[in-house]
Amino acid sequence: MTHKNPSLRAGSTVSDQDATVRGKSAPGKKPKPESMRVKKPPKKELDGNKWLVENYEKHSEPIEIEVSMSQSVLISKCNHTTIILKGKANAVTIENTQRLSLVVDSLVSTVDVVKSSNFALQVLGQLPTIMLDQLDGAQVYLSKESISTRIFSSKSSSINVNVLSADEDYVEIPLPYQICSQYDPEKGEMVNEIVEHAG
Repeated sequence: MTHKNPSLRAGSTVSDQDATVRGKSAPGKKPKPESMRVKKPPKKELDGNKWLVENYEKHSEPIEIEVSMSQSVLISKCNHTTIILKGKANAVTIENTQRLSLVVDSLVSTVDVVKSSNFALQVLGQLPTIMLDQLDGAQVYLSKESISTRIFSSKSSSINVNVLSADEDYVEIPLPYQICSQYDPEKGEMVNEIVEHAG
């Protein structure tokens, strides 16, 4: 760094050796490549009232769990795997998954999915709320009992909801993910509207 005053600038030189030492000790480590990371073993266990399902990779058979209303389920880092929850659980949280398929009978509160891609959910009974955050691709299948489920999505794209029609066939409905916002000076507020894509 040089000083604006020419007389100070002349006396403040940095040697090449000092610059080399500083360059080698620069902060910031690079993350390890995926191939060098230690893979943790798969885990399915009940810890108190919470089921922990973690680290399943391309599991050939569906993972079935008997749940009750007092239990919640945390699913993390499960890829190319199908999980079936039998019974009525309290809530399900899913994070950091790819190509996870989840089948639930019923839930007391929510399915909350974060940072996942190509996610699939089938609801056989009732489910009040689905929360989707940072998803890239999702298919949600709602039963007749869960037709009034509220779905909240943020920072997500390519989400389709499938509902049963009168002739018992699923009808696919895409959720909007593009919003147009414009300030309305008469109302004194932002007006938001969904952008429809035809085609």
